[in-house]
Amino acid sequence: MILIIGAGLSGLLTGYHLKKQGIPFKILEARHRVGGRINTVYGANNTPVEMGATWFTHQHKHLVSLLQELQIAYFEQYIDRNVFFQAANNAAIQTVEIPPQAPSFRISGGSMHLIDTLVKSLDANDILLNQTVKTIIDKNNTVQVISETIFEGDSVVLAIPPKLWGNKIEFQPELPDRVLNIAKQTHTWMEDSIKVALTYATPFWQKENSPATLFSQSGPITEFYDHCNHKRSKYALCGFINSSLKALPASERKALVTEQVKKIFGSKGEDFIGYEECVWSNETNTFEASEVFPHQNNGNPIFSNPLLNGKVLISGSEAASEFPGYMEGAISSAYNIVKIIKERQLLD
Repeated sequence: MILIIGAGLSGLLTGYHLKKQGIPFKILEARHRVGGRINTVYGANNTPVEMGATWFTHQHKHLVSLLQELQIAYFEQYIDRNVFFQAANNAAIQTVEIPPQAPSFRISGGSMHLIDTLVKSLDANDILLNQTVKTIIDKNNTVQVISETIFEGDSVVLAIPPKLWGNKIEFQPELPDRVLNIAKQTHTWMEDSIKVALTYATPFWQKENSPATLFSQSGPITEFYDHCNHKRSKYALCGFINSSLKALPASERKALVTEQVKKIFGSKGEDFIGYEECVWSNETNTFEASEVFPHQNNGNPIFSNPLLNGKVLISGSEAASEFPGYMEGAISSAYNIVKIIKERQLLD
């Protein structure tokens, strides 16, 4: 039995491939939902807006291949050549031309479409929610995982950010100080981000041939993009809020966003029919406070070394040697873990 900690992309994909190989497993997830840092919210008019992982490129070959395997469509993110630019809070809003950008893509129906497809491929009892892992114990020939229930298996896969398992899980015997120190100083992608999306009844920017793209050095919105769905039948703008505003009440952030979009887009900007935001630092199963810089220790080679006499394997986006911190990293990490488990099964 393989015990997988975390029902994000890496954990679910690991389960997907283990099931194909007939290798028994359980996925333990602390949240009440699957997906981890993939979180599509279906808001006003059932418009899919991304509160987490959103974009990928042709360089992310494992993700592209997986979408093709699962027959999930994707489409190119629309980017204006002329964009709104705000240099400072009191500075005039400019329209500037940006050079051609390498295309980025979004998953049709939202990034959760990928998660939901993986979940549907598994049995209902393969995934256990509301299971916060507290302790992992090396028990001679097995490994024991203690959460709300006690589980016992042959191996454990840590498919959650290193900072979380480094700070929140007790290991018996204790892990080496160097491993724990690096884990605790590993940046978790999205951990201090604030995503925001506004849904509209009509794409006024498109009708008026106006930019939908905004870059602001003052905020509250720092980046904003066209977020219409693949068929362009549902209309939204989506981006990031300055993370320094995370301490404000949600109502105050919303008021600041409304003021900014009115200033940028005119009165139609404030005429949104849906407002969604996600302050990731409020997510206890994502955020763990520490002073690290973006992508610090992501892909550190130490994460390729098994723990607890080889019984604990480290997976997840931040552990990946390729594109760590991205969906691509989560996928390549899962493939690597499945390869290791299959090789061990052949040796047994």
